[in-house]
Amino acid sequence: MPIIYLIIPSLLLCFFVRLCSKVIKGRQNLKNAIGFFHPYTNDGGGGERVLWCAVKAIQDEKPQLDFFIYTGDHDASPQSLMSRATDRFGIHLAFPPKVVYLNRRKWIEDTTYPRFTMIGQSLGSVFLSWEALCKLTPLYYFDTSGYAFTYPLARLFGCYVISYTHYPTISSDMVSRVRDRSALYNNDDLIARSVWLSRCKIIYYTIFSWLYGFVGSFAHIVMVNSSWTRSHIVNLWRIPDRTKRVYPPCDTSSLQALPLERPTNVPTIISVAQFRPEKAHPLQLQAFAKAISKIGPGLSRPKLQLVGSCRNNADENRLQKLKEMAVELKVEKDVEFHKNIMYRDLVKLLGAAVAGIHTMTDEHFGISVVEFMAAGAIPIAHNSAGPQMDIVLEEDGQRTGFLAQTEEEYSEAIVEVLTMPETKRLEMAAAARKRAGRFSEQKFYNDFKAAVRPILHQS
Repeated sequence: MPIIYLIIPSLLLCFFVRLCSKVIKGRQNLKNAIGFFHPYTNDGGGGERVLWCAVKAIQDEKPQLDFFIYTGDHDASPQSLMSRATDRFGIHLAFPPKVVYLNRRKWIEDTTYPRFTMIGQSLGSVFLSWEALCKLTPLYYFDTSGYAFTYPLARLFGCYVISYTHYPTISSDMVSRVRDRSALYNNDDLIARSVWLSRCKIIYYTIFSWLYGFVGSFAHIVMVNSSWTRSHIVNLWRIPDRTKRVYPPCDTSSLQALPLERPTNVPTIISVAQFRPEKAHPLQLQAFAKAISKIGPGLSRPKLQLVGSCRNNADENRLQKLKEMAVELKVEKDVEFHKNIMYRDLVKLLGAAVAGIHTMTDEHFGISVVEFMAAGAIPIAHNSAGPQMDIVLEEDGQRTGFLAQTEEEYSEAIVEVLTMPETKRLEMAAAARKRAGRFSEQKFYNDFKAAVRPILHQS
């Protein structure tokens, strides 16, 4: 049954593309335009930061282009988007981008596809990009949200396809979890408990992996944000010569100006992540509660600040459940929730935190982890993917933070940060800050421009 559900949509997609090719043929491109396919311009995460930094970089590199943002946020205007880039991320654009409004964003929402979500969203993105490209066909089509299934269609419209891929839609790690029958946010407990359902899902993932590799290969240039992401994308898309590792832009310059010394009366641990299931906020609350139970009476009771954005009602409900969980764990007086705050307010919070906690499994990179380090907050990050391979590594022989996986490991790391001598904390924070300099916005701009320059100047 899963194979049928996969094959039928795939055949329909092929039929759709062939049917549309005649309509597309002869269509005039806007020879002086670049369109950024970013349906959610209010998600507030690292992906949105990359969007605005990418816009700024190309404005610097080729200012004569007309800049367009494809978005499903109908309250977004050119001026409000430009202000948002400044207020939320501290990024100053040379001029505001124009806006192309999308009316069918529900086609890519996970709630639209309670089953076979990946293939549903992927095929839905094709129809959404059809709407986008029919409204405006740029010379350069830039996907900054990971919708690889739109690339063949953009090529049919005559666009040069540029991609910044934050993480693969499917990876060998995901397949391994299903094979090992491990329950996680992308592998339901019901499936994990069933041998038959797990085998069916492996078949589904295998076929989807092939489709994903096929469509991804249509990109003219691919930028990936980490060593982990690059290894998976190269394995799936098989275009290593067109795949460049460009670390995402992290605001290390302004954060590095913050003093390393922190208030000691109430030590603060900060979390910066969208309120999405994969960010694993419940683990943070559980580890924090356990850490409080371990610290002695002579230590000040710490505070946990959960900072993040909500994209939709599902995120709002998730945030409410976290507040209820804090009450159940009896730490509600020790936990603060900060939703959709301004960038300047985030900087203030980072400047007062002794540590930053991150709990997402296979975080493709981990901008928030770098921000912790740049701000002087010792990172306690998940021992996988980006944080493990690229970020929380030794600097000049000095530890720069902690890596953990389980509730126990996180609680132990929290206790160690809270109990270490101030001199040792300052040494570790200084080493972490130095390492964070490797992921600066300026480094992103330099590497990004070097990656896109050949394609921007060949036409």
